[in-house]
Amino acid sequence: MRKRIKEGFICLLFPRRCPVCGEVAQPVGGLACPGCIAHLSPVRPPACRKCGKEVLGDYLEYCPDCARRPKTFEAGLALLNYNDAARRSMAAIKYKNRREYLDFYADVMGRRFQRAVSHWHAGLLIPVPVHPSRRRQRGFNQAEELAGRLGRIWGIPMEANLLVRSKKTAPQRNLNPSERLQNLQDAFQISDFPKKRHIAYPKLPETVILVDDIYTTGSTMEACSRTLKAAGVKQVYFVVICTGGAG
Repeated sequence: MRKRIKEGFICLLFPRRCPVCGEVAQPVGGLACPGCIAHLSPVRPPACRKCGKEVLGDYLEYCPDCARRPKTFEAGLALLNYNDAARRSMAAIKYKNRREYLDFYADVMGRRFQRAVSHWHAGLLIPVPVHPSRRRQRGFNQAEELAGRLGRIWGIPMEANLLVRSKKTAPQRNLNPSERLQNLQDAFQISDFPKKRHIAYPKLPETVILVDDIYTTGSTMEACSRTLKAAGVKQVYFVVICTGGAG
């Protein structure tokens, strides 16, 4: 009872904003306006068995990109198609420090992906890292914020210091998929984990789940997966909020 009263009082003082429209969420205390959620585009089956992007029909196992370019990761899941509403919401999280929007996305992902994630038997959630200079600029890593929330929902530990981005790369937006992957070559490294950290697990788990906000061409996820598998991880899966672009 006291906890509910406290939460209600906090909502009155600091009302939660809807991640879609940016206004105070209605009804007060909700994570998003029910009407606004309709502007988002959930990924619906049939979906690519590798990257989770929607495909044209049940007769297709893979999207064109995954059929054309073999992937190192096992499979991935995406919550939303990257439409205009999702684009504005993701930009607000990253560039306007609207980290509270991730509460809504983590809540929906936690419930929708629960069954699949339980079958993966992952030992760690690993957020896709950003370069230290970008983290200093933003003050946080949105993938790490999301992974922490999902870890609490799924009961899977999150390790943000295992995979590091050691190379500041050129912007990816004007590059094709092959150029993006080349741009990311050697951009990610395994840290001294677990040598210099007191942790409950003595070695890398066999299976991990990468967490990020957006999957476009898959180049970042592929580069991270290659680094993790080179370090001894046997299976790499991923979950993202949005998917869009060429696979």
